[in-house]
Amino acid sequence: AKRFEAYGWNVIGPIDGHDTNAITHAIGQAKSESKRPSLIICKTTIGWGAPNMAGTHDVHGAPLGEKEAQATRQALGWTHAPFVIPASIKEAWSALAAGKAKQAAWNEAFANYQREFPELAKELLRRVGETFPEGWANTKSQLFASMKAIEAPTASRKSSQQALEVLVPALPELLGGSADLTGSNLTAAKASVTWHQKPDQVANYLSYGVREFGMSAIMNGIALHKGFIPYGGTFAVFSDYARNAMRMSALMHQRVIYVLTHDSIGLGEDGPTHQPIEHASSLRLIPNLDLWRPCDGFETAVAWTAAIERTDGPSALFLSRQNLPQLTQAITEAQVLKGAYVLSDAPNPEAVLIATGSEVSLAMQAQALLRTKGKSVRVVSMPCTSAFDRQSRAWQDEVLLKGVRRIAIEAGQGDLWWKYVGLDGAVVGINRFGESAPAPAVYQALGITVDRIVELVLS
Repeated sequence: AKRFEAYGWNVIGPIDGHDTNAITHAIGQAKSESKRPSLIICKTTIGWGAPNMAGTHDVHGAPLGEKEAQATRQALGWTHAPFVIPASIKEAWSALAAGKAKQAAWNEAFANYQREFPELAKELLRRVGETFPEGWANTKSQLFASMKAIEAPTASRKSSQQALEVLVPALPELLGGSADLTGSNLTAAKASVTWHQKPDQVANYLSYGVREFGMSAIMNGIALHKGFIPYGGTFAVFSDYARNAMRMSALMHQRVIYVLTHDSIGLGEDGPTHQPIEHASSLRLIPNLDLWRPCDGFETAVAWTAAIERTDGPSALFLSRQNLPQLTQAITEAQVLKGAYVLSDAPNPEAVLIATGSEVSLAMQAQALLRTKGKSVRVVSMPCTSAFDRQSRAWQDEVLLKGVRRIAIEAGQGDLWWKYVGLDGAVVGINRFGESAPAPAVYQALGITVDRIVELVLS
């Protein structure tokens, strides 16, 4: 209670959680508070009313049983048959009549709003209806062109921020934030405004504090409300703290976007406590969650628009701290949206290199080195495994080539990749914790190298 009082909440109680009059009074107190959230503290006994089992763990996960149920009826003075609700109780409990009246009043108020503020009403209906503003196609074209124009190596977290510079002004429904890591996640654009900056004006960015689970749960609530597309950032390794809420995003089919930066051992000196190893593979196991690990600016932009346009589930963007070369100048949005595509081909390939994120450039370097050794290999970028899994078998076979040896490369736990490479393939991954050192040294120490890829192809 003291903790919530310190937060400034309206704390009510403790009250007897079995006293209906006390409960009604407390709810009335909470409703009368218009400026602060309320917490009602109720003291209860598990299995209250059961003469022999109340207050014990026996009533937690099992039925009372016929004998104890009958004793409870007698103790409570309840004489009605099972599943019978007395008319007086049903009348007091049913909210149908009150709900119909409130719905009618709301519809009338909205009709008046439409007449008085037609443009605002139209915008509200658009956003609640999850459609995009006029010019959305042009916004995407502008975004993709701006990414293609960047030639310098760029961290994908920075590419994400560059994408937000275009997306935030174009989509007023975007509601961003970070778990106290805005400067590292780069989740704020120039058009992002917090309530701290301008408390009396419209804001579109939340400072969630150091609480990944709270941030993620709040974003679920925002998505369920409709009218907003919430996104929030933290380090990829801290997704462990958010995991339950991320799972609920997927379970409830809510459009929530998780921006997870510092996505691998490439973050370097912060060491194994901050270097994700199992996180990408683990999050990919959550049904209905799309995890994107882009290799450059253009893939990052497509990942953002895919996450925004997806209305039936959440997306996670796994983004690098280190700079990545621009590799996709000749690639289209349609190719990236398929989850995997041929980035660089070769005649009659003897092997297929499958890579994600920062390791795509390693695959490209390995391809070039193997070419000098007379070996022909194909490079496939697979930014989103779940999107690729949704494609037709014909497309999957066209990209990965049946009957050709496959090698997957990702700076993370590698077990997931065996389903793509098969028992005759190989995985260049990490099955141990990282090290505290500059990123190139960590890659070398853990065997995520061009030489290792070349060795596997030649073997």
